[in-house]
Amino acid sequence: MSYYYKYNFISPEPVYATVKEEFKSYFDTGAVDDLMFPTYLDKCLRKLGRTTYVISQEILYINDYQARLPDNFFAVREAWMCTAVNGFPYQQANSFYSQAATATTIQVSPITTDCPIPSPCCGNVGCDGSCMPELVQTVYKTNNQTAVSYRREYLLKPGNISAQGNCGVDYTNNWEFYAQAPPINEFTPGSSWYDSFDIRDNKFVTNFRNGVVHLLFYSTAYDPGGNQLIPDNYRIREYIEAFIKYKVIETLTNQVNDETYNQLERKMMNYKQQSEEAFIMADIEIKKQDPWTKQRRIKNDLNRFNMYELPNRTSRYGWRRNN
Repeated sequence: MSYYYKYNFISPEPVYATVKEEFKSYFDTGAVDDLMFPTYLDKCLRKLGRTTYVISQEILYINDYQARLPDNFFAVREAWMCTAVNGFPYQQANSFYSQAATATTIQVSPITTDCPIPSPCCGNVGCDGSCMPELVQTVYKTNNQTAVSYRREYLLKPGNISAQGNCGVDYTNNWEFYAQAPPINEFTPGSSWYDSFDIRDNKFVTNFRNGVVHLLFYSTAYDPGGNQLIPDNYRIREYIEAFIKYKVIETLTNQVNDETYNQLERKMMNYKQQSEEAFIMADIEIKKQDPWTKQRRIKNDLNRFNMYELPNRTSRYGWRRNN
């Protein structure tokens, strides 16, 4: 099972606004602009690593050894081969409310009542509708059921695959015959293993013809203004701000302005130092363990040598598993 810390992601607009306000004179005169801010942000996130990207989930239905990846795909974190489980149907958590028992057809006109009058409304001018029978509006609640579910079986491994050229139907149907001891190149022709996968041409390629894959991947998310979202972490935001300031001053050194080159160079070196120090702090921050990770690692350390305990040993009084 996968354990990971999930950040809250926010728009980088507050960081951009801070830089523009602190360098107000440069932006007001038109010496620099914010055209390169998204590029600088992308450099920061790539330097910090995949931790700064949104972790998303998707179900891929493999057809003819491949499936199309999501549009916001950046990199694979985990890929699980799933199998269908035929069990008792279970009720879904969501409900559908409607005014009809069938949940698909709502009767609007004509109104069906048990009134003996052929035309309940007299149709006279100034009729206030008092001759209409009293109608009761009913709301129906519908819950659907799911009869088939999927279970994660094993974790797929990355490998180089020439799926279309080396994965034939006859080989896939007789995979037990090939699944013998190494050497690996004889284990599965054209790939490193039978449970390998490859990413090519925005497609998820596998060695099995049809199946279901639970994909856990790093994705790119954007705000309504088209800016890539950043983690809501103080150290990461400080590093992005310091790096953008450094790149703005570096841009000014390559232009003609009122300040001398020596003045701009001293400013650039100062902001570069601040940027590097902020990167170190941000890198340390993203490598810290959350409380749940610490608990799991403590349990793993306590149970590390349990496999070497003799079943009939009684010299260790009070021994028990530490989980």
